[in-house]
Amino acid sequence: MNMWKIGSVTLPNRVVAAPLAGISNAAFRQIAHAMGAGLIYTEMISDKGIEHANKKTLSMLEIGPEEGIVALQLFGAEHRSLERAVKQVNALSSAAIIDFNLGCPVPKVVKGNGGASLMKDIDLAASLLQTMVNASDKPITAKIRAGWNQSDRNAVPMAQALEAAGAAAIAVHPRTRAQMYSGHADWTLIKAVKQAVKIPVIGNGDIRRPEDAARMLDETGCDAVMIGRGLLGNPWLLQATRVYLATGKKPEAVSLTDRLAMIRHHAQNLIEEKGEHVAMLEMRSHAAWYLKGQRDATTFKRHMSQVSTWAELDQGLRDYQEHIEKTG
Repeated sequence: MNMWKIGSVTLPNRVVAAPLAGISNAAFRQIAHAMGAGLIYTEMISDKGIEHANKKTLSMLEIGPEEGIVALQLFGAEHRSLERAVKQVNALSSAAIIDFNLGCPVPKVVKGNGGASLMKDIDLAASLLQTMVNASDKPITAKIRAGWNQSDRNAVPMAQALEAAGAAAIAVHPRTRAQMYSGHADWTLIKAVKQAVKIPVIGNGDIRRPEDAARMLDETGCDAVMIGRGLLGNPWLLQATRVYLATGKKPEAVSLTDRLAMIRHHAQNLIEEKGEHVAMLEMRSHAAWYLKGQRDATTFKRHMSQVSTWAELDQGLRDYQEHIEKTG
């Protein structure tokens, strides 16, 4: 199944679930593990929140055995707070790997000099990562972008500097911060990074089908593929990709029955993690993603935009299934 390693951590396959802000919580990670992802990232976690012992932030360090092999992603831009956060993660979390976010493009993170803002300062980024490495017993990895903008695409020298600082692997999303999530991911940049470093390289960007993952591996030579937004409403893509890479077998279409069952399963996971009220607020988006492109789903999506209880969600699913069965 193409096992590979990041530092001392052995991974069972080359399919990776990306860090997705507001998505990659424990409820989602359990689903990703059940779908066979070899490595699963947390959503990004603030080093300051850990340093100041914020209750909600510390709860995000908890990783259960049903979540598989997890990389816990930190963001920050100060040596002291990152060092303290890393030490806390080593002490409190069962995550196998700690990842450093140098790719988040959202203004709130960038304004604090974190995330993709660090792509503008290779020396600082490498120094911060080295501080993390020195403070950790777990492998430290990094996730980078192509660069800050089109005129400063510095992913290759950044990857080389991070490798020299002790990074155990690099994930590359080959869009610039200026692009955000628009346009196309330039996979040639993943290939360039892979050829420039000796540590494992994880390719990320524009993987919507298992065939995309196979093509990325072939075209770039990267060690693993990271799937992000393609998983919204479609966690089956992880399983399909794992099977396709191993056997060449293409997946069957996901049935409506399976989609409705997954919505319920995801909702129950979220209720267990966050309570019914917060879970239902989050499921408003998830349910719409799960049913995107399904027949006559528009009315249900409107209903879902207002659900506030499990009973309302469950009844809406029953009503939708009954409608589909009646209208054939």
